[in-house]
Amino acid sequence: MMNKTDPIVKTMKPCPMQQAKQMVVLPKKPLVSIFGTSVVVQEISAMEKLTRKKYIGSSGTPVMDATNCSRVTKFIVLGFQQTGATNIALFVVILFLYLSCITGNSVIIVIVLVDRQLQKPMYFFLSNFSVIEIGHTTAFMPKMLVNLLSSKSTICFSCCMVQFFFYFLFGVTKFFVLTIMSIDRYLAICQPLRYAAIMTPRVCLQLAVLAWFGGFVSIIFQFAMMQNLPFCGSNTINHFFCDVGAMLKIAGGDTRLNENLFFLLCLFLVLSSLLLTVVSYVLILSTILHFPSSSGRQKAFSTCASHLTVVTILYGAVIFIYLRPTVTPSSLSVSKVVAVLNMMVSPTLNPFIYTIRNSEVKEALRKVLGWKRLTSLKD
Repeated sequence: MMNKTDPIVKTMKPCPMQQAKQMVVLPKKPLVSIFGTSVVVQEISAMEKLTRKKYIGSSGTPVMDATNCSRVTKFIVLGFQQTGATNIALFVVILFLYLSCITGNSVIIVIVLVDRQLQKPMYFFLSNFSVIEIGHTTAFMPKMLVNLLSSKSTICFSCCMVQFFFYFLFGVTKFFVLTIMSIDRYLAICQPLRYAAIMTPRVCLQLAVLAWFGGFVSIIFQFAMMQNLPFCGSNTINHFFCDVGAMLKIAGGDTRLNENLFFLLCLFLVLSSLLLTVVSYVLILSTILHFPSSSGRQKAFSTCASHLTVVTILYGAVIFIYLRPTVTPSSLSVSKVVAVLNMMVSPTLNPFIYTIRNSEVKEALRKVLGWKRLTSLKD
């Protein structure tokens, strides 16, 4: 009896063992192993997203995870990092530059509107340029003046985004207007007989609207991308306003797309407008050299010299500040100095550059201020 049951026991006992072995061997099948591996990878990546606190940003330094962070509500603007009497001196100098800029550019706008002799395309675009200069400096100077007198140089997140938007809106539009002014000078000097028929008031208005619309379209996407960046770590801006380079430096996540798109935008805008300006003035120069009278050449040169001076200062500063693929702490410090010249000194000097050698503007200014009437009464 025992001999008969032994084979039965031997044949029945391995069954659970074989089932267990099959359960272990089962995931090694190709179909199951493929899905099993993918599930494991998905679970690991999901866990990493939940537990991982830092990622490597574009600069190679750890930055906060965009999915698990609380956005800062205020930024600390380092500015010039001066204290006490130095800040008061800077406040006086910057306030003087700001008031001079507002006054000088406002005078140009008023005399162009009032004097009929200045109802020309050249002065129409010059008044647009003056409006841009006032808006460009007002976008950051008042807040900077407040910070110089405050113990805490802070700016709220929304205010910083608004400052960023308007600063670059006016800045980009300035390039379009300067390019239009160059083309206008080319038509006035090289095509004098067709100039009045081409540059009609309607065409001038359309060009001005196109310049402002181009500035808006160019910056609105950059503004949206900047606003959506996770500012979760450092809130210290190493600049005296919310500039793109300083803000990308402290932004979380991967900012390489923002940096590359902004660099390409600046490259396209600056180089295309610079190319049109250079071509216009090469043609102007070749035409001026063929003028028969020296007085005609001198008048044409004096008309274009002021515009060329402004263009040279602006393009030189912008190329130095923004047309660089990477931003380092040392370059940000140098950019501050160049930005002061471009953003504070140039807008103050531009009204004088455009009027000091322009007899029509000086004559209109005398009429507005009443100097001509006073001199005639004295005579």
